[in-house]
Amino acid sequence: MNRPRLDLPEPDYTLSPYTGLTRGHWTGYADHLLRAVHVYGTESHANIHLPGAVSAYGRSSDSLEAFARTFLLASFRIAGDPEGTGWLADWYAKGLDAGTDPYSAERWPRPDELGQAKVEAASLAVGLALTREHLWDRLPQRVQEQLIAWFETVIGEEYPPINWVWFQIVVEQFLASVGGRYSDADIEAGLAVHDSLYQGGGWFADGPERSYDHYVGWAFQVYPQLWALMAPQDPRVQARAATDGARLADFLDDAAHLVGANGAPLVQGRSLIYRFAAAAPFWAGELAGHTRLSPGLSRRAASGMLNYFAGHGAMGQDGLLSIGWHGEFPGMKQSYSGAGSPYWAAKGMMGLALPADHRVWTAVEEPLPVETGDTTRLIAAPGWQVSGTARDGVVRIHNHGTDHANKGDITADSPLYARLGYSTHSFPDLEPESLDNAVTLVDGTGRHTHRTGFEVLGQADADGVLLGASRWSANWIDADPDGGPDHGSGARGQSTAGPELTVLSISCGNAEVRIVRLAGADKFPPVRLLIGGWPVTPDSGMLHGSGLHSSVVPLAGFGRELDDGGHHVDQRPSPVGTGHDIPWAGTSGPAADGIYAAVVIFGSEAAPSLTVRYVEDAAGARFEFCGAGFTGSESVGESAGAAEQARSVGLGRLRAEFPAQNL
Repeated sequence: MNRPRLDLPEPDYTLSPYTGLTRGHWTGYADHLLRAVHVYGTESHANIHLPGAVSAYGRSSDSLEAFARTFLLASFRIAGDPEGTGWLADWYAKGLDAGTDPYSAERWPRPDELGQAKVEAASLAVGLALTREHLWDRLPQRVQEQLIAWFETVIGEEYPPINWVWFQIVVEQFLASVGGRYSDADIEAGLAVHDSLYQGGGWFADGPERSYDHYVGWAFQVYPQLWALMAPQDPRVQARAATDGARLADFLDDAAHLVGANGAPLVQGRSLIYRFAAAAPFWAGELAGHTRLSPGLSRRAASGMLNYFAGHGAMGQDGLLSIGWHGEFPGMKQSYSGAGSPYWAAKGMMGLALPADHRVWTAVEEPLPVETGDTTRLIAAPGWQVSGTARDGVVRIHNHGTDHANKGDITADSPLYARLGYSTHSFPDLEPESLDNAVTLVDGTGRHTHRTGFEVLGQADADGVLLGASRWSANWIDADPDGGPDHGSGARGQSTAGPELTVLSISCGNAEVRIVRLAGADKFPPVRLLIGGWPVTPDSGMLHGSGLHSSVVPLAGFGRELDDGGHHVDQRPSPVGTGHDIPWAGTSGPAADGIYAAVVIFGSEAAPSLTVRYVEDAAGARFEFCGAGFTGSESVGESAGAAEQARSVGLGRLRAEFPAQNL
């Protein structure tokens, strides 16, 4: 089987001083991906049978997925360069015919026959809308009628009240534009669900749970803008334009702060195998004109992501995208993942729909926020305290608001949602029971507790020092191996209740003071308390040669003693290399009620010069860290529980200083 050749121009560091990538590189990568996939197309082109994993929905679903998602990429290429992409229009036109011919052996399952077809129908509809005069208008009437009949099977169908509602909206909007049947009621119901999931500041929850992830960008922010392009004269589009545009602009202000200098997006949330799809909202802002970011910054963010993944083996020697993060990693497969699934990365190439003379392609790249200096940012909806450090380009979040669950739920921790921290330069331990950015209790059998269902206590910015707090009743979970499909939530199972934990994160630069209160330990069998740090993969290359430091250092004399510590080392392969190392500090014996604290470090250096101090004197009680001081009542907003936690940190007069050389 002939392998397609990747043809790229020379890097242009005048136009793109940070990545060297130009529009020519983007088109080169896009065409390489498409030619590699076409090798596996059937004679009719309707189905693309890629080698590798099969989803829970079967081979016919996966082959449709591969066609639809690569067609979306092809549609961006055709829309932005109709004269140079006739080969793509011809290839996919043939497949559109056979796939919707009800008498063809190659026909696709319809949306009313297969739930996954509802998803893929949206990519087909958007692609046909973007290329209407170059593809749809040139299809024989028979094929147009077949497509309309296939699309019409979405009418009246049930869609889960998550990002999926957009799949019905855009399909029925396309039907309306080509004379097919459609339902205004379906469209309006979907818009109502969309608005009900809005949590403010440009952020959406993907469903009724605290589910914050990249779907905010590549679904909730992208589809409203594509819908508007499909039907600019629709009264609903016009009525929503200002609101949807402002939400996108607000989200992009945050999103720019969540890209590392290495180009990686935040490693958090489900469906990470879509990789550079995380670039999609940056292109949507330019496509629709709803962004406050400069075009040079938007392209820097998007090109950084493409460059990162291309440079870390996301495209194999055969030109195919695999299930994984860098290269192939089967452990990232979720129940809905098949070999065609990674091609939703196509969304991240949406900028190719913009012509070569568009400002986003002609502007000089500008630096990301983390490349201009250290950054701090609070993002309210997901409960994230964002800290970026220019010296190593790392963006990290401290998480006191997201777990893909609701307050009081009792499930195992979802590794990609429930950790206390995520970053652009570390990959979470994919085991639900883990020391990765954890505060956990360990019973006599060695089992660790989970924090899902925690209570959010609040967050605040104290003169550049960020605070966030949460509280939960720790639970041990015996997960049910048949607990249902993996759609992001932690596994359900038999739970055993444990004591209460409250955690306050006080972060500055690459350091976090993690303060823990344990309550109710005397009501349960003896347990140890452990504070886990950031996982580091020695051979990951995530800093392109620079090392990463991760450590957990007890605050000696501060509250109760943490008299044990070490490293949890796992030598198994990971999505970014081989093995990981997680430092930890904890109690060597049973933990008693009270306060425990440690400094948790993650970055390319051990630490900046750092002083951690709690003082009670005639002037009152105050906590000092990274040059900022605050009292307990100011710590995390209005939450009485969080304020009480901060006030209780000081156990009499004490001072703890930690110069860089001691960390």
